[in-house]
Amino acid sequence: MPFRRYVEIGRIALINYGPEYGKLVVIVDIVDQNRALVDAPKMVRCQMNFKRLSLTDIKIDIPKIPKKKVLIEAMEKAEVQKRWENSSWGRKLIVQKRRASLNDFDRFKVMLAKIKRGALIRRELSKLKKESSA
Repeated sequence: MPFRRYVEIGRIALINYGPEYGKLVVIVDIVDQNRALVDAPKMVRCQMNFKRLSLTDIKIDIPKIPKKKVLIEAMEKAEVQKRWENSSWGRKLIVQKRRASLNDFDRFKVMLAKIKRGALIRRELSKLKKESSA
């Protein structure tokens, strides 16, 4: 099957546009072909266009339009935040946010660390080349 991420009740999605950019939400109901009702623990339930949502692989078992308390319990039981932070997509976004918050001196230190790392790699590579040619 070509698709694994379906728009369905209980699917976790990432908001990719707008004021709530970067938040994880749960699809609690499907309004029509373009919109879904989404909710999150620290967010007011609202309709959102599918174009603003990026579906993740994470899905939780919840009834249609659950109460906030039931939703929070289901998210905690499924360890949604932990699963998201351990996914490669989540890790990339965490690194991206961390890099965006660096100041000039931090970026300078990162540059120096990259130079040192590159020098070490080149040194080890040249040792291996000498050993293989000998």
